[in-house]
Amino acid sequence: MGTEVEDFLAEAMPRLNRAEIALHNGDAAPRTAMWSRSDPVTLFGAALSGSGWAEIGPVFERLGPAFSNCTSYENKIVAAGASGDLAYIVAYEHTTASVGGAPPQPYVLRATTVFRREDGEWKVAHRHGDPASEAAGTLAGRLASNPVR
Repeated sequence: MGTEVEDFLAEAMPRLNRAEIALHNGDAAPRTAMWSRSDPVTLFGAALSGSGWAEIGPVFERLGPAFSNCTSYENKIVAAGASGDLAYIVAYEHTTASVGGAPPQPYVLRATTVFRREDGEWKVAHRHGDPASEAAGTLAGRLASNPVR
């Protein structure tokens, strides 16, 4: 058995990576499944934000169809911690995907994700993502100003 942080990462990261790849291929369902429905739950997204599941759920429903053709995704963890039923990761997310049907374009986000263990499963309770590359800023601006409905 590993340390608390190692156990958290071994359990949560494969699901998180699969959920992000699915989102960037147009399927928001795996990301939606990873998120808590219990307040407090918050999203400070690179393009769209929300507080409470009533706001966050629709954000994911709008984001999913905006993405397609994810050709690569890598979550480079900078720091992680876990204690009891709370955990976090700080990472650079390197993604190449299509946004709004455009050709796939690489971009980088800085992301901090806070997890809460609920009924034995790690659920996302907060995410803050912001552009870490010029391309990410441009794409976030496009998503924020003309979100897919």
